[in-house]
Amino acid sequence: MRLLLAALLAALLGLSLAACGFQLRGSSSLPFDTIYVPGSSGGIALDLKRTIQAGSSTRVVDSPKDAQAILELFEATREKDILSLTGAGRVREFRLRLRVRYRVRDAKGREYVPTTTLQQVRDITFNDSLVLAKESEEELLYRDMQSDMVQQMMRQLAAARLN
Repeated sequence: MRLLLAALLAALLGLSLAACGFQLRGSSSLPFDTIYVPGSSGGIALDLKRTIQAGSSTRVVDSPKDAQAILELFEATREKDILSLTGAGRVREFRLRLRVRYRVRDAKGREYVPTTTLQQVRDITFNDSLVLAKESEEELLYRDMQSDMVQQMMRQLAAARLN
């Protein structure tokens, strides 16, 4: 009886989640079969390549000549600005910023995604006595921002159309 009740409850819960639009993050359907993403040494380009390969049927190719779509990265910068100081003039908070500017085009120059700037911002407190911990926290925040940005780029790629 309890097993039947648990199965019924699980089925109802599954139906209510499906009814609200919830679905697991799965494969994306990109409007092109192949894409060229420059750079492989790390950073956002490498994360984007991995996400495209793992989460879509689109192949990442090594040459723009073999690609149906070409991603061009114009800017990928990290910035760290002082946000506030203590009364003694020491840094209390930093503002971390990650900015990417890119576009996606085909071999003929027609744009799938026009030049777009994405930006992520996070604020972090600072303490002189916890320098190593704060450096680790900063790196984690940059990785989190990069991951968010890659997911945003994937949504834009999935919605792309030739102009």
